[in-house]
Amino acid sequence: MDIAGRFLQLKSELPENVRLLAVSKLHSEQVIMEAYRAGQRIFGENRVQELLPKYEHLPKDIEWHFIGHLQGNKVKYIVPFIHTIQSIDSLKLAEIVNKEAEKCKRKIRVLLQIHIAKEKQKFGFSYEEIAGLLESNVLNSMTNLNISGLMGMATLTDNQAQIRSEYKQLYQFFQQLKIGFFANNHSFNELSMGMSDDYPIAVEGGSTMIRVGSKLFGIR
Repeated sequence: MDIAGRFLQLKSELPENVRLLAVSKLHSEQVIMEAYRAGQRIFGENRVQELLPKYEHLPKDIEWHFIGHLQGNKVKYIVPFIHTIQSIDSLKLAEIVNKEAEKCKRKIRVLLQIHIAKEKQKFGFSYEEIAGLLESNVLNSMTNLNISGLMGMATLTDNQAQIRSEYKQLYQFFQQLKIGFFANNHSFNELSMGMSDDYPIAVEGGSTMIRVGSKLFGIR
């Protein structure tokens, strides 16, 4: 099956309230255009140096999301055009994005990355850190950030019960934040969780956006 066929099949499986982000890292502009012509408009990259030429060369109605660990010294290159940064994984990074967005007179849509996996090498805030930062109003005082939800990556494992538990906990925390800190902020509505290997569990667990690469483009 070609990319267009895989895209249409995947879209048909998703509930209406779940959006598909096509993870286009390591794939050529020609391959991305195949998905684009099939109707896909949301793409995710995890390296600034790969994203920049794609942004320049590809259609401007693409909604680009940055989904990888973002180095502070590279924020300035993507802030002028990025739609969403899903991987705000530290207070320092949030401060840098807010500062660079202010320079560009933009308000950047961001997701707070929560460390839900058992693997220590993955990035993200702990649940306690996020709660503390919101209680102290540190994050909400950054007026050039539009905090629109959470992102999480489950443990890379075949244990579906563990994955289901990690996503359930993240969903519950997301709901707690909506009620406790974002009751008057209707843009706090995105829960980005689920990738090619586990997105059905994530959708079942309340995800509003799945990040799919190999399932759509094939193994690179």
